Amino acid sequence: MSFVLEREAPPLRIDESGAIRVGTSRVLLELVIRAFQDGASPESIVQRYPTLSLSDVYTTIGYYLRHQQEIESYLNEREQLADSVRQRLSELQPDLSLIRSRLLGQQRL
Repeated sequence: MSFVLEREAPPLRIDESGAIRVGTSRVLLELVIRAFQDGASPESIVQRYPTLSLSDVYTTIGYYLRHQQEIESYLNEREQLADSVRQRLSELQPDLSLIRSRLLGQQRL
């Protein structure tokens, strides 16, 4: 019996926004990796995100462990982007505490 080893690409793809998704799902790479870093097993990650396959999660974690520096760099960039978006949103949104206190004042009348 002859066994042929095949080289497989990681089940990762870059979407139109530049985010890395796992497998054919819409689950972000950072969600899988952060769950793994928090101690979640591949099985519990699949339970949390049922659109993922168990083999894709194991392969993704393996890829992360072999390319930690590059993946951590990507995760840091994504975190900075998220912080930037949160900052912009907080600047655009009005101070809701004033609206809330005015509404509560009207309720008392």
